[in-house]
Amino acid sequence: MLSERLKSIVKMVDKCYKIIDVGTDHAYVPIFLVKNKICKEALASDINKGPLKKAKRNIDIENLNDYIECRLGGGLSVVKPGEVDVAVIAGMGGNLIRDIIENDIDVFKELDYAILQPVQNVDILRKYLYDSGFDILDEEICKEEGKYYEIIKVKYDEKYRHMESIYYEISEILINKKNPLIYEYMKFKLDKYEKIYNTLSEDTENSRKRKKELKYKICALKELI
Repeated sequence: MLSERLKSIVKMVDKCYKIIDVGTDHAYVPIFLVKNKICKEALASDINKGPLKKAKRNIDIENLNDYIECRLGGGLSVVKPGEVDVAVIAGMGGNLIRDIIENDIDVFKELDYAILQPVQNVDILRKYLYDSGFDILDEEICKEEGKYYEIIKVKYDEKYRHMESIYYEISEILINKKNPLIYEYMKFKLDKYEKIYNTLSEDTENSRKRKKELKYKICALKELI
């Protein structure tokens, strides 16, 4: 059974021929997509042998060896440009997802789109995407076991867009869609930032700089809410 996070990811995948799930772990995503005929074939890749062994076991259990292939390796290095239509890169930090894209940008440019789900540093990833010629097609947010997860659907399109910095941290798309969870998420962030702001002293240049950054975020979040 898929978790809420994985359910939200697979809902963003349109019908396609072949997909790669980077950092597949148990291969739950490719198994679901193939079983439900959302994609015809899939690659399940992981940089570590342990998770890939679990993935192979689950694929065997589902009798999907003819449709899902496991590959050992990091990021998109295991595929050639044009070999897959779609990539899912989920469950890792925004910095790492950015590096995966950059390291194999020729592969990424050939994708119809990718589904990205960073577990942290989503602001760094969004800034990179907007600044580097990517088109963010859609976004979603879900909550699982008290944690919020943001999911970004994106393709390379030589589309450069400068944003106010608060929109790197909070999705403008989800605000415009009036997603109810985004307002809960903004209130969660506002509460967190106010607590941090109130505990910081102004004894050093770094702490004063940090307080200034937090004050901007607090004011911007209050305005958005």
